[in-house]
Amino acid sequence: MNTKIEHKEFSLLGHKPALFVLFFTEMWERFSYYGMRAIFVLFLTASFSDGGWEWTRERALGLLGIYTSSVYLTPLIGGIIADKLLGYQKAVALGAFVMTLGHAAMSMETEITLYIGIGLLIIGNGLFKPNVTSIVSGLYDKYPERKDGAFTIFYMGVNAGGFLGVLLCGFLANNLSYSWGFGLAGVFMFLGTLQFWFGREIFENIGILPSKKVNLSDAVAKIEITADKVPDNIQTHRYIVVGILAFFTVFFWWAFEQASGSMNIFARDYTQRALTGNAALVFKIVDILVSTVPLLIISWVLFKLFSQTLKKITLSNTVLGISFLSIWAIVIWKLSVIIPQQNAEIEASWFLILNSLFIIFLAPLFSKWWESKFNPSAAVKFGIGMILLGIGFGALAYGASSIPQGAKTASVSLIWLVLAYLFHTMGELCVSPVGLSYVSKLVPAKKIGMMFGIWYLVNALGNYLAAKTGSYIDPIVEEHSMSYFFLIFTIIPASVGLIFLLINPIIKKLMHGIR
Repeated sequence: MNTKIEHKEFSLLGHKPALFVLFFTEMWERFSYYGMRAIFVLFLTASFSDGGWEWTRERALGLLGIYTSSVYLTPLIGGIIADKLLGYQKAVALGAFVMTLGHAAMSMETEITLYIGIGLLIIGNGLFKPNVTSIVSGLYDKYPERKDGAFTIFYMGVNAGGFLGVLLCGFLANNLSYSWGFGLAGVFMFLGTLQFWFGREIFENIGILPSKKVNLSDAVAKIEITADKVPDNIQTHRYIVVGILAFFTVFFWWAFEQASGSMNIFARDYTQRALTGNAALVFKIVDILVSTVPLLIISWVLFKLFSQTLKKITLSNTVLGISFLSIWAIVIWKLSVIIPQQNAEIEASWFLILNSLFIIFLAPLFSKWWESKFNPSAAVKFGIGMILLGIGFGALAYGASSIPQGAKTASVSLIWLVLAYLFHTMGELCVSPVGLSYVSKLVPAKKIGMMFGIWYLVNALGNYLAAKTGSYIDPIVEEHSMSYFFLIFTIIPASVGLIFLLINPIIKKLMHGIR
């Protein structure tokens, strides 16, 4: 292609302007998802006087498990609906609108609207999640060498949205009511819907029509002609490796997804969140930086997008501008409430932003590690990730060792939660993106779709088991201790990690040269 044309096409920070429209669309969806999830269990288990429903922890975590596992199942159906009936663009817009209705239903705070809202969020996520990713992929079909960079930018949108959602929905829930927290998630999901729909002309006709007219077998045949034929016995060995990775990944998500359940409860009921003196001052400084620096960076990206696309998608950019002015207004209000206070009290949901922040800072370092000569094998990466996950829970187990058996409240230092999220994030970077990468390397082109579907099932199972196990927090604490509860999540992941390190030579042999 002519280099001048290519330069113009990739004119926004080395990428297509359309990518950043999708970046912000995904950001608002993740804002709504993580913002709602951060306060979900806290709302259900809080006392009536604190605006909650006083559900048992077992019941609340059980419902969370149904929700978080289901959102990994419906994308399989949503992808088929888009392929056969709607096309990617209409599926994304419809999914986003359905999720908006789901958040609106939850903000009404009645039991029937809660269940309706969860159902709508599950359905909407199924239509939205796989198809917005398909549009990103379609934008770069002619430039496969640029896809990794494009998805890295897109993944930053995921973390930016999750970070802002937890920060602001948690603040509104704590300072106004849970209805405001759920409602804010819905408002920005609606604005994201409008921004996407009004900006769709920039997507180069990708995903306008269903792709059922495409003969998948022909496409696969073309791929197979150009690819080296892998002997059946070697491919069987590689399938075995995928099965091993998938099986043990269940254990990872089972432990990691305690974040929105039992770890959230630990933050609220067992962590010292009321700070005084120098500790309060330090937290205020950290909170100011956390609230403004990432938002300044994202606002700069927004300005760059405006400078190139304002005339082409004026209405979309107008909605996006209103969204960001609203975000800045809430952040400024948040700081105006926090800064004058002599002391500081951290919202329980605040700790959930640490995962996104650590990913933003650590992902480039891990990426450099994987690209260096010290790049470890798949089994070693998984082993390190599982051990790091176990160490994070080990920090919580040690910090909780002073909590009496059966205690319902305590004041453990917040440093143990910070350390836990740090180690958990490092573990995630060793397991989650690495697993997806190895599935794509080990599986033939014609089976990749099916295998990614299985990977979704693995995530669904892990999320369900996470909430199910977390729901036993009260019986375990009463019979043993809080430290014992977290030791379960220390020993099992760390043991799985050691198993990976031990079987590394076998897995390397079964992979037959794949690195």
